Amino acid sequence: MKKYTFSVLIEKDEDGDGFIATVPELKGCHTQGDTVTELLANVREAIELCVEVAENDNIDVFNRSYYQTQTVEMVI
Repeated sequence: MKKYTFSVLIEKDEDGDGFIATVPELKGCHTQGDTVTELLANVREAIELCVEVAENDNIDVFNRSYYQTQTVEMVI
């Protein structure tokens, strides 16, 4: 087993009653959920599937151009 740490971008969906998650380190790794709790469970499953497919099919799903996420604090 390998240990990974991933960033997860969480946004409200277009209707505002659900959530969408994107994992920038993994190409095409997205999921959704009605609540944040459901979303986090779904994103863990999506990550597992992406990594599993990559290992089984010898496909590089890692987004090598992703660098990092930072928080910028400003007073405007």
